[in-house]
Amino acid sequence: MLNTYLKIALRYLRKNKTHAFINIGGLSVGMAVAMLIGLWVWNELSFNKYHQNYNRIAQVMQQKTLDGKVSTGGVIPMPLNAAMRESYGSDFKYIVMSTLTWDHILSAGDNKITYAGNYISADAPEMFSLRMLKGTRNALKGPSSMLLSQTVAKALFGDADPMGKVVKLDNKVTFLVGGVYEDLPRNTTLHDVAFMAPWDYFATSEDWIVNRAAADWNDDFLQMYVQVADHADLAKVSAKIRNIKAERAGRANALAKPELFLQPMSRWHLYMEFKDGVNVGGAIQYVWLFGIIGIAVLLLACINFMNLQTARSEKRAKEVGIRKAIGSFRAQLIYQFYCESMLTAILAFVLALLLVVLVLPFFNNIADKDMHILWSSPWFWGSCIGFALLTGLLAGSYPALYLSSFQPVKVLKGTFRAGRLAAIPRKVLVVVQFAVSVILIIGTIMVFKQIRFAQNRPVGYSREGLITIETATNDLHNHFEAVRADLLRSGAITAVSESSSPATGVNNYRGGLEWKGKDPAMTDNFANIRVTSEYGKTIGWQFAAGRDFSRQLLTDSTSLIVNEAAVKYMGLNDPVGEIVRFRNRDYHIIGVIKDMVMQSPYEPVKQTIFYITPEDFGYVNFRISPNVSAHTAVDKIAAVCKTYAPAMPFTYKFADEQYARKFNAEERIGKLATCFAILAIFISCLGLFGMAAFMAEQRFKEIGVRKVMGASVFNLWSLLSKDFVVLVMIAFCIAVPVAYYGMSAWLQHYQYRAPMSWWIFAVTGLGAIAITLLTVSYQGIKAALMNPVKSLRLE
Repeated sequence: MLNTYLKIALRYLRKNKTHAFINIGGLSVGMAVAMLIGLWVWNELSFNKYHQNYNRIAQVMQQKTLDGKVSTGGVIPMPLNAAMRESYGSDFKYIVMSTLTWDHILSAGDNKITYAGNYISADAPEMFSLRMLKGTRNALKGPSSMLLSQTVAKALFGDADPMGKVVKLDNKVTFLVGGVYEDLPRNTTLHDVAFMAPWDYFATSEDWIVNRAAADWNDDFLQMYVQVADHADLAKVSAKIRNIKAERAGRANALAKPELFLQPMSRWHLYMEFKDGVNVGGAIQYVWLFGIIGIAVLLLACINFMNLQTARSEKRAKEVGIRKAIGSFRAQLIYQFYCESMLTAILAFVLALLLVVLVLPFFNNIADKDMHILWSSPWFWGSCIGFALLTGLLAGSYPALYLSSFQPVKVLKGTFRAGRLAAIPRKVLVVVQFAVSVILIIGTIMVFKQIRFAQNRPVGYSREGLITIETATNDLHNHFEAVRADLLRSGAITAVSESSSPATGVNNYRGGLEWKGKDPAMTDNFANIRVTSEYGKTIGWQFAAGRDFSRQLLTDSTSLIVNEAAVKYMGLNDPVGEIVRFRNRDYHIIGVIKDMVMQSPYEPVKQTIFYITPEDFGYVNFRISPNVSAHTAVDKIAAVCKTYAPAMPFTYKFADEQYARKFNAEERIGKLATCFAILAIFISCLGLFGMAAFMAEQRFKEIGVRKVMGASVFNLWSLLSKDFVVLVMIAFCIAVPVAYYGMSAWLQHYQYRAPMSWWIFAVTGLGAIAITLLTVSYQGIKAALMNPVKSLRLE
């Protein structure tokens, strides 16, 4: 019997090629989208599951009350290490201290490369279950050996065995290679950690660490990861350590009310967004968003199938009547129609799988992922088969139940008519299709509008022609005056300066400032940037009051320049000349600059102070001369830097490119949403095209009569088009409030956000109507131009 059903289904598909193409094509696109989104969602949900102890690992986070608001961060002070081990050591299997992940210079012989890595505790390889390719996880237990990732080992030593070889780090200290570990996958938080150096060396490497940082509870600059003991409950341990810092810190920390807590590894990626001390989510919102989009696009494809099958009901009514008359039961007819839908779904799945294979590299590029199809996994094939069967059942359920319900007496007598009410389900499905498409279009436009809104925000400095290099050694700082003189003489630049942060980021924050009128109970927090006197000229900041630093004025060593946000924050009416107590010294404000957007372009500018210091900085900024090409200028800058810092690889970054990267996450979401919206529209239009073809065929004789009676092509075209336009307008009215509510909720994640403009909805509505008319016009005009003799010759 099953063989017979399959033969009938194949015969039907061959006989109705256009109908079959629309059904299979629409379903395959919908299934391909659902599969791609499924891979993306799985990749997100499996983040960090590479680590075997995933469920028991956490990061120590802390919350502070600053400026009346609770801020949450992942940096902690150095003495917390000893305190945790002393007071709560039995609750943890491992306590791991780590520096932040920064770029470092690694050299072996003549090879010099720059990769990000950490100084980290000896238990880290075991806790994070690194997969060792060479050596063991115990290599960090001595202060003289380090671990390299597979990529770094290959870059430094090629095909040679790296074990026991010498690597020089930051042109300062040498380590022996004690092991090589497999590169961490991209869907891990620690993916960028390309090497691990011993914590024991770092803890004793600098005087400021040994003499100050080791006992300073106010200096938050490190990270701590823990693995709770097998007998311990993570939530209870988190509650235990809450006040460990507050009990040991001084007055400044007491005012900030620091509270520690454990953030489980399972929440590092998807739930790392905090607002006023409350975990409000994070990347999980996009998992939900794209999961819903995937289901919606697949439903659109299924709706097409149901619509076209049901629309052709009168064509198949006689078939159903004859089958019932010769003894077929309704259950048998249901099985037959389900076989047709299953065959269509299987064919669509095969085509969808081919589409996924072809599109996946492009999709990975947009999504910044490294996803691949798990061909050898039985789970993959089981889920795929289940996916195809579920789609077939879903797509074929309504046609099977509807078509099998026809009464044979009415059908064979010729009295069967589907009636006006029979078209209502089809119209509802069309409305649902276009409502989903309109919501996706509005959402996509709003995402890009938010990105453009932030990109067009005044940044307070000039990004064009500004490049920055990060200095891993002190060589350029020690020869700064010579570097400056050589570059100015070459004509490649107009200005050069040093700073403790790049123009597109802030690395340092500090509190404890005192000024006239400050509330004694206030816990202040400023972004602070150490600079040289030419910094303002180099980056091109803009003054609202006062003056810039000057090389000729020695008094500027105790001067501050503040931004407008700082003036407002401090409540100063006339800031120039005001005295500020800072770093145990009195500074006077000499200038106020317009707010510079150095951090997130979606957030308010942080109150910031700039001051001159002879200390090492970490960054050198160059303003390229407008009379020299960027390529020529970079070559000249590189040559000078190599002269004075031969051990440091020359790696530069353009400020405009770095600033553009701040929009990467939103742009990636926008591109993905655009792709899915286009595919949703394509699927909807494919169904609309099929429906228009069916309606034109159904009204074949009516069109002939109207032409004979004098109807024009335009009259006939409008007759066939108006019903679809009305349905799209209804879909638009339903979609607008849903899209408005959804995008308003999404925009709440940004403090600096674009308004919801009326033109977005107007353009989307007009676009949907235009797409509808273009889709149905071909069938409408084709029917209107047909010779009426053909349709009326049998009457």
